[in-house]
Amino acid sequence: MKTMTYKGYSARIGYSDEDSCFVGHIAGIADVVGFHGESVAELRTAFEEAVDDYLETCERLGRSPQRLYSGKLMLRISPEIHAAVATAAEVSGKSLNQWAADIFADALDR
Repeated sequence: MKTMTYKGYSARIGYSDEDSCFVGHIAGIADVVGFHGESVAELRTAFEEAVDDYLETCERLGRSPQRLYSGKLMLRISPEIHAAVATAAEVSGKSLNQWAADIFADALDR
């Protein structure tokens, strides 16, 4: 399944049987920014309008748009898995960081 994205923001999408429409929220920010549409095309348009409105509102308020992720990730894994992935990274000629980033990126492409 692909994710709806626009200007670096992604959407979390569901369906409301009660309202007979798709309902979405901008993912990855603490602010709650929602949108909806009765078709995929309407949902796409509403999502893009919501992102644009969010960015314009942040600019008007003089604050930076939220990006909750720093790019730093700490994992707690067993020493055995740590050793195995460190070895796999070394064998592939990559740092553990680059190897893990490539594996994560590949997983998202599936």
